[in-house]
Amino acid sequence: MKNIKLLWILPVFFAVIAVYFISNSRNTLKSTQISDNVVNYNKNEGGIMNTENYNLNDVSEIYLAGGCFWGIEAYMKKIDGVVDALSGYANGKTENPKYEDLKKSGHAETVKVIYRPEIISLKDILAYYLRVVDPTSINKQGNDIGSQYRTGIYYTDPADKSVIEVVLKNEQSKYEKPIAIEVEPLKNFYEAEEYHQDYLDKNPGGYCHINLALASKPLSAKEKPVIDQSMYPKKSDATLKGSLNDIQYNVTQKNDTEHPFANEYWNDFERGIYVDITTGEPLFSSTDKFESGCGWPSFSKPISEDVVNYNEDTSHNMVRSEVRSRSGDAHLGHVFDDGPKSLGKKRYCINSAALEFIPYEKMDERGYGYLKYLLE
Repeated sequence: MKNIKLLWILPVFFAVIAVYFISNSRNTLKSTQISDNVVNYNKNEGGIMNTENYNLNDVSEIYLAGGCFWGIEAYMKKIDGVVDALSGYANGKTENPKYEDLKKSGHAETVKVIYRPEIISLKDILAYYLRVVDPTSINKQGNDIGSQYRTGIYYTDPADKSVIEVVLKNEQSKYEKPIAIEVEPLKNFYEAEEYHQDYLDKNPGGYCHINLALASKPLSAKEKPVIDQSMYPKKSDATLKGSLNDIQYNVTQKNDTEHPFANEYWNDFERGIYVDITTGEPLFSSTDKFESGCGWPSFSKPISEDVVNYNEDTSHNMVRSEVRSRSGDAHLGHVFDDGPKSLGKKRYCINSAALEFIPYEKMDERGYGYLKYLLE
């Protein structure tokens, strides 16, 4: 009987052992594969790298120090092509530093920027970075002073060094003082404490020494802002009748014209943008508004040519170019060729009743923060 029992137990025992080794080998293989795809760096206790939204084989990384990392992290995350940004401490003398150790540890507040090279190049990443740092300042950015706030570009791919050097050489031509940005291979990087990660998302009114709106500004002056029409859908006639007052409805839907010098925005030059009253689509910027003496709001150009359409208007025994909004197909006004020569000779004569003004201070709150750079 004992022999029979033993014969039954032994296969079970060996099966359990086999399962254990198979499972362990899979975990070991998985760990090896991950280490092959990730550039090794040290983490503080509890630090977790976010790998859920991208394939590690499709991304590159660069480490940027530029003063308080709260602002650099939030800024970099806004740039198209950047898939993640992590605050941490780089190139110091000690292991596992804490925030309070930085005055002695030699680390710089640094942001690990993970990006897709097929969408944005390292050269362009650095161009965005140089927009928001003073490259000639030594151990000081904004109101922050100390070696932990120095500027630095730390790389893990040796091929990146030549790109960085070319970019900084071109940047140097803009300054008399020498550029003080530290350029080194990454020696170490420790993720900052959890409360530092996504700090400005958690604390919208928190300290930030840079203008986050510059992340939305195209690198080339020739590029125009991208305004997604699908964000501003046209509303039904019944909805418009319920949401607009009589003059707004008659102007936008019946091609009416309001009285000059007796409308809301004809002499208003506060900083902000003007959007379609029927859809909210951005149309004009206060930076392009000028006093024309006609009694209606006058602009030298729309925010983007994409947001307006034109029709020939032969009413009132005249031939004019009517301006209509793209998404809402609302009548806005007319455009003439008698504007200031210095502004391109165009005068967009627009009804106040067709517009809603969004002050600069409320653009983030209203969802127009991506256009704040137009007003800088």
